[in-house]
Amino acid sequence: MRCIPFRYRSSDDESSDKVVEVLMIDTPSGPGLLFPKGGWENDETVEEAAVREAIEEAGVRGELMGFLGDYHFKSKTQQDEFSPDGLCRAAMYALFVNEELESWPEQNTRNRSWVTIPEAVEKCRHAWMTDALVLGFNKWHAENMSDE
Repeated sequence: MRCIPFRYRSSDDESSDKVVEVLMIDTPSGPGLLFPKGGWENDETVEEAAVREAIEEAGVRGELMGFLGDYHFKSKTQQDEFSPDGLCRAAMYALFVNEELESWPEQNTRNRSWVTIPEAVEKCRHAWMTDALVLGFNKWHAENMSDE
């Protein structure tokens, strides 16, 4: 489960427009930035898992706002006899952030960065995450949050 945490900030110019920022995290395993992700436990829903992973990996709490779609990717760590190619599916959600925690479980191994959507596109480690941002989040945001 993965989510794209987002917030609004005032634009730098004198207009009343708000700029959408998304929260990305780094990992020691390589360059580029990622969105919070992980599996889900037997006693939780997919949505609950997405919220939990945002707290654990990025130190943010918020309101799950919408399903952005399922995205497929390959993972070397998920290769096994049942999936020799390591094919995985990630359900992506939009998470409106209303609290940034001072401390969180994975703060010693992850840094968080608020970036604009164009910056996020440039910094995404994986092409499928860029697709989730551009095709999933941007479309969902335009259709559901146009009054913000």
